[in-house]
Amino acid sequence: MKRESGLLHILARVLLVILALYLSWTAAFFITAAIYSRMSWAPHDLFAFLINATLGFFFFSIISMVVRRFIQPREQHFFTEMIDALKRISQGDFHINLDWDFGWRNGKPRRPHPYVQLVDGINDMVANLKAMEELREEFVSNVSHEIGSPLTSIIGFAKALKDENLDREQRDRYLTIIETECTRLSKLSDNLMKLAVLDSERHPFRPSPYRLDKQLISLILACEPQWEAKKIDMTVEADKVEVHADEDLMGQAWVNLLHNAIKFTPESGSISVSLSSNGDQAIVCIADTGPGIDEQDQQRIFERFYKTDKSRARTVGGSGLGLSIVHKITEMHSGSISVSSRVGEGTAFTVLLPLHQEAKKGSSNC
Repeated sequence: MKRESGLLHILARVLLVILALYLSWTAAFFITAAIYSRMSWAPHDLFAFLINATLGFFFFSIISMVVRRFIQPREQHFFTEMIDALKRISQGDFHINLDWDFGWRNGKPRRPHPYVQLVDGINDMVANLKAMEELREEFVSNVSHEIGSPLTSIIGFAKALKDENLDREQRDRYLTIIETECTRLSKLSDNLMKLAVLDSERHPFRPSPYRLDKQLISLILACEPQWEAKKIDMTVEADKVEVHADEDLMGQAWVNLLHNAIKFTPESGSISVSLSSNGDQAIVCIADTGPGIDEQDQQRIFERFYKTDKSRARTVGGSGLGLSIVHKITEMHSGSISVSSRVGEGTAFTVLLPLHQEAKKGSSNC
């Protein structure tokens, strides 16, 4: 449709040029005819044709100059505004929205204009850059907060340790807090590095067929000391399922989900892990009997650093990046993850993973 509209626009311009030429030649013909009649002189046909053609082109040039005089300043202003906008964008100013009048009617141009796509493209680019800048600022703010909190604790308790009057019990308690905060910083740094690598797609992505049920059972057994220490009732129902995925990356995703479930399940609570398939997808569900997540927070639970006062109880000792990593890994495998939860009744995470189709990762390095 756009191509046909463009061709019609070009055709209309050609017809206007031809019409202007015809008018110029017609005017030249009548002017020269009037001159010849007054001079009572009839030149040779070839000579008369050349005079008419020359005079016609002269009139056409005058018409072109007049039209150009009205159009050129408008185009010059347009390009000046474009250049100014691009300079502002290069300097980091993304509060730009070009609104050039191309003869719009009901939200659409009256006729196709070659600069419409240029203006729309610049506006789209600015909108995307602005969104990226806002995400960057939010990310920096969240990282600063997550780093600043443990550092404040470490500095405070390190100063307190200088007090020679501290007894051994207090000293040990302060050292334990410092050790805990250092571990928290280390985990934060590790998770940030993982996300940075996953986002840049530099992480090796090597999907291959393997038994998902064996992987899940192995990881659950590896976590046995943690859930046994809290006397958690662990229930596993895993069908025999083979998937085509990156085993190491998916292992990281399952570990994050299992650790979350163990961390937020109270003493003597229960965790259930189920694995099944529906023909073309593997379905993994990890459910716990923890405090649950408020409904309004579930829509943003996979955002990086997203926390609310109610959900902070679920992220004690964490950075709020674990679920973001899981979400990123499932996306890389053309899968999906969803959450179902009610406050006071627990939380269930469900992961859908393709069985047979090739896993996708955009421009992977495999």
